[in-house]
Amino acid sequence: MKKTDLEKAKALKLMGDLHGNAAPSRFASGSSVMTRRERRSLDQQQGLIPFAVKLDEKLAERVRQLATARHITIDAMVSELLTNSLEKA
Repeated sequence: MKKTDLEKAKALKLMGDLHGNAAPSRFASGSSVMTRRERRSLDQQQGLIPFAVKLDEKLAERVRQLATARHITIDAMVSELLTNSLEKA
């Protein structure tokens, strides 16, 4: 085995070790980090589905500002706005 091949193998092993190990418990204590699968399962249990839309930048910023002012998520803000709008229609 060439020296360069050996160094490549060492680098691959190091990268695998870095990506494979979870954060030490002292960094994750008190936090509840959900995986995408867990989040998707929780959303499905609540009857939520993904609904992607494309908005004008100014409109999206207004929605973000409203959500921040009310201390709610953007999802909750969009849901509230759509509900109010559909009730009026």
